[in-house]
Amino acid sequence: MELGISMFGDLHVDPATGKIQSAQQRLKELMEEIKLADEVGIDLLGIGEHHRPEYAVPSPEIILAAAAVITKRIKLSSSVTVLSSSDPVKLYQNFAMVDLLSGGRAELMAGRGSFTESFPLFGYDLQDYSALFEEKLNLLLAINKEETINWQGRFRAALKDQQVLPRAVNNKLTVWIAAGGTPESVVRAGSLGLPLVFAIVAGTPLQRFKPLYDLYKETYQEFGYDMSTFQVGMFSHALFGQEAKAVSEYYYPLYAGQMDRIGRTRGWFPFQREQYDFGRSKAGALFVGDAEQAIDKILYAQELYGITRFSAHLDVGAPDHRHLMKSIEIYGTKIVPAVRKALNQ
Repeated sequence: MELGISMFGDLHVDPATGKIQSAQQRLKELMEEIKLADEVGIDLLGIGEHHRPEYAVPSPEIILAAAAVITKRIKLSSSVTVLSSSDPVKLYQNFAMVDLLSGGRAELMAGRGSFTESFPLFGYDLQDYSALFEEKLNLLLAINKEETINWQGRFRAALKDQQVLPRAVNNKLTVWIAAGGTPESVVRAGSLGLPLVFAIVAGTPLQRFKPLYDLYKETYQEFGYDMSTFQVGMFSHALFGQEAKAVSEYYYPLYAGQMDRIGRTRGWFPFQREQYDFGRSKAGALFVGDAEQAIDKILYAQELYGITRFSAHLDVGAPDHRHLMKSIEIYGTKIVPAVRKALNQ
């Protein structure tokens, strides 16, 4: 099982003044965090795409390109790219360059987007939400397979004998699908034979996603794909500290603050301490605590779902740089080795 981290570049919001941290400062911190993740042996880095005031990263591939030249071994992935509002041609080119810069360490994780700000920003209609993703995924996969493309669709100008260059290392990118929990997304990924990662966040009960994992595996097998290449992952919010109580108390107001900022735009009820505490329990998908708690819960999730990849998403609500660096250190030096040992890796 691969053990990774992901971050969105959350910007700290001062609760008293509402002042938001500068993107320049957060990006500088982010690069230091990425460098440390590589040094302590973490397998994967994922960077997400957002177009909101609370986030510093609208283009994951730019961060990943910068990361490619300061890291040596860590895989570099989007987490996620909002494919529905992107141009698959330019997207492939950008990630191919990251792949070339990193010596073949780049991946692209495509999603429909739980945030929708990119749709009006880039001139797309939200009524086409699903159709956009399906068409653009098909084009991206075609480009990934063939250098010269002949293609026609509804939302983009046709391509006739067009070369898409440069090509990724080995002429192919690894493309993952990210799902928030819809059977439609699961069946699509399984029928295409694409690796799938589920976002199980905000303290959701872990057991709730078991039927979807089972559906994905069944679909993958039904379409005749080789189970030796089967990959399925899990992405959950996390923060690690030396003492479980201390890191939990530190993180709660930051986490709740971000959940409420997002919730106000979606009609959610205010985030409650009970949700946070349940999420931190073994039954919930919130990995906040010390190394021992994290090890036990990751192994439980692996046994429950059969995951081949776990990603700890570390910067929801913008914990300060010091806490993020410590969290990455604990993850890489204590949690990752212990999980590998338990799984005989």
